[in-house]
This record gives sequence, structure tokens and C-alpha cells, in this order.
Amino acid sequence: MPLAQLISPTQLADRLQDPQLLVLDCRFALEDPAYGQRSYAAAHIPGARFADLEKDLSGPVVPGKTGRHPLPEPEQLLARLQAWGLDDDSQVVLYDDGPGAFAARAWWLLAWLGKRDGLYLLDGGLAAWREAGLPLDTTVPAPRRGTFNGQADAALVVDAPQLEERLASPELTLLDARALPRYRGEVEPIDPIAGHIPGALCAPFGDNLDANGRFLSPAQLHARFAGLLGERPPQAAVAYCGSGVTACHNLFALSLAGYPLIALYPGSWSEWITDPRRPIA
Repeated sequence: MPLAQLISPTQLADRLQDPQLLVLDCRFALEDPAYGQRSYAAAHIPGARFADLEKDLSGPVVPGKTGRHPLPEPEQLLARLQAWGLDDDSQVVLYDDGPGAFAARAWWLLAWLGKRDGLYLLDGGLAAWREAGLPLDTTVPAPRRGTFNGQADAALVVDAPQLEERLASPELTLLDARALPRYRGEVEPIDPIAGHIPGALCAPFGDNLDANGRFLSPAQLHARFAGLLGERPPQAAVAYCGSGVTACHNLFALSLAGYPLIALYPGSWSEWITDPRRPIA
């Protein structure tokens, strides 16, 4: 079974009564951290549980040392997933408002802990669900203890010192998921220093989607990333962004296109710039 899979609103609606199904609402807004919980309380897909980017899908920020969304401790994340009812054979559907950036972060975290099958992103997110005229709910599902017991895969993570050592490698493809103006350092609305990691290629995560906010076909995505990778080995690539969130969108798209799951630099730009000795471009 492929690691990255999409599910349509109607396909999900047909499976909502499946006892093996776990639906996670991953809505979030960087400018309003309470937005996701508030939106979930107002209306969500029936049976969905809420996964907060900062409280559930990230660890604590250490000023001057970490990025804005460091990885959670594996044991704490595992306990949260079990509290949501995740079993080894669960089918998991993840969604946010639509683009999939926050849902993709949850997808990557599940893969990082070893959940490698039965993972889906709702293509188009809640926007597509609403467009299809499907029902919403305000009921919070009753607690159910899951049995999933995963372990973090260190091979999927690159830290800052490791990345710095690899910057001169001719095999490295460093993919920056931020938009071109931020990559160029022309604007920086979030972090105190503008620019990008030297040698990185601009690969905006939004370019994985079509004009309707749906993922491009696997063939289109393969062509996109083949152009970025060139002759360099895909397995040597590393993905990053501002804080390790939207980079996961590129990782999902790469997997959807048939590429192997490459490494993530989770600290990303917001961590990279905490050390003034690190080079910037």
C-alpha cells in the first residue's frame, strides 16, 4: 500500500461508519493559534478528533535554540495518538481547511513513528467537504484507547549540524517549501532574518496543488520534482521550510509521485537562523 494516499470527500463519507477509521481535524492558523480548536468546536467532519499543531503535533519551543514548531517527543506523541484511538490497523484520514499543509505534518509524524499504511489526506480538505454538501457535526467522539505502538525513525530526520556538513555535497538537493519572495529574502513576515539556506532550491508547497486546491496527479508531481532533483539521487534530498510544517507537504507530494520518503530538517529556517555562525543566502 502506498505511503501517501488521497481520499475524496464522497469516499470518506462512505466510510465514516468504519470502526477502523480515525479522522483527525488538523486545522490551524499561524496568526491565530486558537483558530483550529475554535473551528473544530463550531463544526467538523462527523467522528473527527482535533489535533492541534502546537499542542499535539509539536514540542515546546526553546527560544534561541529550536525552530517555531520542533518535533514532539515520540513518547508524548505516541500517547496522544493512542488517546485518539489509533491502532496498528487503523485507517487514518487527515484534513485541514484545504491546502493540506497541517494535515501533511500529521501524516509525516505518523510515518515517522512507523505508521506506514492506511494514511490518507482528504484531497481539498474541509473546503472540498463543504463543496460536496456533506454534513458537519459538533459532537466530540467518546474516548477510545488505541493500541498503536510505534517508534521514531531517526533516518527520516536531519538536524542542523548534519545538514551543515552536507551543504557542499554534490548529491544534496535541499528543497525549500516557502514561497519565492520568502526564499529570496524579499519579505519575511514571521522570522527575524530573511533568506534561505545556501544551495537550497525554491519548491513552494502550493505548487503541488491545482487551481482548485486539489493535488496534482502523480505524473505531474513526478515531473515537478524530477526537474528539481535533476541527476541527483532522490534519497539524498532534504526538505525544509520555515518551521518544519509545510515541508511535509512536499514530502507527501514526493511520496504521492512515487519517490521514497526523504529526510526532513524539522527545525528548518526558524532554527537555522538561531546560530549566527550558520551561513545564509
